[in-house]
Amino acid sequence: MNEHHSLPLHLEGVCRSYRSGEETLHVLKGADLVLRPGEIVALVAPSGTGKSTLLHLAGLLEYPDGGRVVIDGVDAGRLNDTQRTEIRRDRIGFVYQFHHLLAEFTARENVILPQMIAGVSRRKAKTRADELLCAFGLEHRLDHLPGKLSGGEKQRVAIARALANRPRILLADEPTGNLDVQTSDTVFDALIAMVRDHGVAALIATHNMDLAVRMDRIVTLRDGKLHEVAPPRAETI
Repeated sequence: MNEHHSLPLHLEGVCRSYRSGEETLHVLKGADLVLRPGEIVALVAPSGTGKSTLLHLAGLLEYPDGGRVVIDGVDAGRLNDTQRTEIRRDRIGFVYQFHHLLAEFTARENVILPQMIAGVSRRKAKTRADELLCAFGLEHRLDHLPGKLSGGEKQRVAIARALANRPRILLADEPTGNLDVQTSDTVFDALIAMVRDHGVAALIATHNMDLAVRMDRIVTLRDGKLHEVAPPRAETI
């Protein structure tokens, strides 16, 4: 029982279905996942198998039809919408394939805003934003609008924003999927370093097996359930 309380995220027998006309599409059929502090787990599965659904459930953006989503020992299914919103704000960081930065605000302001929404003073939020952005090598881009940033820079700002409120959990959906190979590696290295430094539990959906094998574990979705995957062996010369 003590382990449950120390786990940032524990999915227990999670089920999710959708109605499509007269048919019911069963996407998740009892998915289980444990995510420990500081652990980085890759979610690798073909499109249409339920990766985004799983991330939405873990991030409290949807309710499961069955099973439990337990965050820091709290069964989120027993919470009201206000309480779930507070958990999303304070304990969960989201990174998407497309950065979704606010175009009219600078890089710094994009990282300041979620902190101020959480009740942090502007001064402290600015200090935190500058620390994160400088750690991502963006010290010369703090006052640039997103339109003046490269794709890789925008995504690093998005990751900094996701980590701004010191979440316990980071959920990322193809965070480098919209970048070229070299930029993808740079952004991924920065993401992993920051996650490890902060002891965040991360679940990262990706199609890139080269990135997946650099994480602690790989899981996949098959027949509506999560299965552990053995990383591919390096070829012997």
